[in-house]
Amino acid sequence: MQQEFTLGIEEEYLLVDRDSLQLSHAPTALIEACQSDFEGQVSPEFLQCQIEVGTRPHATIKSAREDLKRLRSCVSKRAAEYNMAPIAVSCHPFANWKDQHHTRRERYDALQHALGGVARRMLICGMHVHVGIENQALRADLMPQLSYFLPHLLALSTSSPYWNGEDTGLSSYRLTVFDNLPRTGLPPVFSSWGEYERTTGVLVELGVIEDTSKIWWDLRPSHRFPTLETRIMDVQPRLEHTLSLAALAQALTRMLCRLKARNLRWRQYDKFLIGENRWRAQRYGVGEGLIDFGDRSIKPMAELMGELMGMLAEDTEALGTMTEIARLRHIAETGTSSTRQRRVHAEAVARGDDPGKAVVSHLIEEFHADL
Repeated sequence: MQQEFTLGIEEEYLLVDRDSLQLSHAPTALIEACQSDFEGQVSPEFLQCQIEVGTRPHATIKSAREDLKRLRSCVSKRAAEYNMAPIAVSCHPFANWKDQHHTRRERYDALQHALGGVARRMLICGMHVHVGIENQALRADLMPQLSYFLPHLLALSTSSPYWNGEDTGLSSYRLTVFDNLPRTGLPPVFSSWGEYERTTGVLVELGVIEDTSKIWWDLRPSHRFPTLETRIMDVQPRLEHTLSLAALAQALTRMLCRLKARNLRWRQYDKFLIGENRWRAQRYGVGEGLIDFGDRSIKPMAELMGELMGMLAEDTEALGTMTEIARLRHIAETGTSSTRQRRVHAEAVARGDDPGKAVVSHLIEEFHADL
């Protein structure tokens, strides 16, 4: 059995003006200053109001925490020099996507051309978690098994209830926008790494995509690294919540490898069924529970997390992430960022304050709470 499960985390942030709380374009000098502080770990994103950070590979959640904390602190410090602040949320509560412009780089110009009008609505941010899997065949084997848990990760991460100033009724509206792109959603099932390469290779050979980095499934083998990359999650306002979700992705991967070492595997369910749980997570977050297909029942997220914690006990102990996983049980019981945003919104309305601005102020506070 593989002994080390390295961890890497990527996050996308929105930049807001500290006075108006509207989205603000990132000055080139801001991006360059962050890149000077953290070479290779900070980059512009598709829209000019976005910035992306990525940790180094880490063997432990402790070292990942230190790296991500430094990155968040750096972006916050540099943004403040321009009277701006970062928020780690998947949709701005009241910004209009029509007012935003994409970053003028060859890569993003090509993306805008390829996606047409769909690209203009991409005012969304996500988080990606890489878990190191050196063996290619193992990556292909784990993908359909890990897919079962993608709705759980989405439900626990939801942070995008608002779009263009309106409550969408969804907990993750981001996914609604993202699913308009091609090559998204739950990954296909491949019988082997060779089948994965042959299938994706058709599009590369035809010039439809330049490489597999243009495949945006909820879970995919990374094009650049020997990892499985989980991409379904909304970005987290709180640093510690990011780390807990990353720890869950890591522990689930280790558990499935542990089962494989005993000639066991997680039961593979049809994408149709997993897709129903994906929708429930997108719509309700942790509020209405997910379907337990083995038990043929809908279970509250707190109960599902309790069961998961039991199944993952050996893995979280080995990885040193018991505290992080326990925090997810608390989120399942009390709600996600979407829950908190709606509470702040309702309280602002009751006071007669601007609810959208109240939510953005709350998100700025949450970004800095763990720094």
